[in-house]
Amino acid sequence: MNATMCSVGRFLASPRGLVLILFLLAPTAFFALGGGKWLSLEAFAAHRDQLHGYAQSHFWLFFVGWGLLYAAVVAFSLPGGALLSLATGFLFGRWLGTVLIVVSASLGATAVFSAARYLFADAARQRLERNPTAVRLLSGFGRDAASYLLFLRLVPVFPFWLVNLAPAFAPVPASTYLWTTVVGILPGSFVFANLGQSLGDIRSLQGLISAEVLISLGLLGLLALLPVGLRRFGWSRTLIAQRQEDKR
Repeated sequence: MNATMCSVGRFLASPRGLVLILFLLAPTAFFALGGGKWLSLEAFAAHRDQLHGYAQSHFWLFFVGWGLLYAAVVAFSLPGGALLSLATGFLFGRWLGTVLIVVSASLGATAVFSAARYLFADAARQRLERNPTAVRLLSGFGRDAASYLLFLRLVPVFPFWLVNLAPAFAPVPASTYLWTTVVGILPGSFVFANLGQSLGDIRSLQGLISAEVLISLGLLGLLALLPVGLRRFGWSRTLIAQRQEDKR
């Protein structure tokens, strides 16, 4: 028992243990302190004028602070990302707001990706490598990581926190993860920043994005998968040609 406790204590005092504690305590503190009430449409509507006034009088301080808040929400997978995106467009305009959303969300996503890989990737990979199907899936994902990640980022169907975490357990270079995040979230970020300029008229976060926008993002996602399809088509043709040669 003492040996186990000592082992746990050593782990919690290690850098890996401290990272784990941080990523467990932050969401716990957020919900315990009623963070969900503050990151709500009602709370923003009540303090909208104050926030806008502060953004005007202390622009760069507020700009950097807001970006850090956004990055923290993404890094700790907290609810409220959609509202923050709209509020960013309202406070800073469509163009500067888009830049801030992309930079902050990319930093937050890279932080949770790096933390998950640092904490769990080795153990998860060892377990997955025992399954031949999982090995093939991971190998295929790693080979075409850029196309798959762009698809996941562009198509607003998959939860943002899940897309942030899942690649940590696949053979995806951090540089590929970062640039595909920046490029992949750019269209959606602009849509939200643009919508945010009329945030005062928005009464619900449901159904904000029109069907036309969703279809357009879906088509962009399919376009990102085009290199994978062409490569698979080329392999299929090569295999067919080889089989025909063998029959001769």
